[in-house]
Amino acid sequence: MNNTLFITECPRDAMQGLAQFIPTEVKVNYLNTLLKAGFQVLDFGSYVNPKAIPQLADTALVLEKLDTSESNTKLLAIVANMRGAQEAVLQEKINIIGFPFSVSEEFQQRNTNKSTAQAMDDVKAMQSLCKSSGKELRVYISMAFGNPYGEAYSPELVLNYVEKLLELGISEIALADTVGSSTPETIKALFTALKLQYPTHNFIAHLHSNPLQSAEKIEAALLAGCTHFDTAFLGFGGCPMANDDLTGNIATEILVEIAQKHHLNLPISPENLPIYLTAAHQVFANH
Repeated sequence: MNNTLFITECPRDAMQGLAQFIPTEVKVNYLNTLLKAGFQVLDFGSYVNPKAIPQLADTALVLEKLDTSESNTKLLAIVANMRGAQEAVLQEKINIIGFPFSVSEEFQQRNTNKSTAQAMDDVKAMQSLCKSSGKELRVYISMAFGNPYGEAYSPELVLNYVEKLLELGISEIALADTVGSSTPETIKALFTALKLQYPTHNFIAHLHSNPLQSAEKIEAALLAGCTHFDTAFLGFGGCPMANDDLTGNIATEILVEIAQKHHLNLPISPENLPIYLTAAHQVFANH
């Protein structure tokens, strides 16, 4: 196992589904605190239709006020189509563009109003755009651990799309448990298959979970060789289509605790966790 843990902290994912609007200055203060923490990547906002995600309608304003001058953390923004990608790549502070691609035809239509074939065409165009703009493209393979729509699923199906993405030169690939349906067994099966086929590549685990199952999901991914996780302090966020209202992102503090037990090198100082947790509580206290 790689002895260094790579963490993408995801306040964007934590905030986006909240009904009560978080003031722009509150977001900025929280994100600037996280920029000082040492995370390798910060998923801070999205360039999507504000009607789709009202909570993130102020992403451009937030970005203007982020202080990246003394931070090595890369900024990631999510997009849902080429128009969003074209806007995002113009922002100097943004390093990574994220796009959700689904192995589920049903979910791709619900999420981006496109077929998987059309979404793959967008991926190709975004990769070309990112390369010419000096940005990285991260593709999230949603429904990577199964889905509730009764569609055909197997790790081999996911690996088939992974192969296509790698052929396009996309190295940032996240396996997303969109509705929290993964189990330690399915997590282990997929990451083991990926490690066998691509032994030198480190894929990203974007897991959603009920808090009671978070630790066992993290352990399963670690034991299968995954050392790059998407997490969010306090475990807020997740997918509104999940059946369990308690399903959210894996909490960063739980990942840090488990990583310490495995003696992994962390990008953040565990002794500073109370600072980040206090900041998170201030943002999410009323939700």
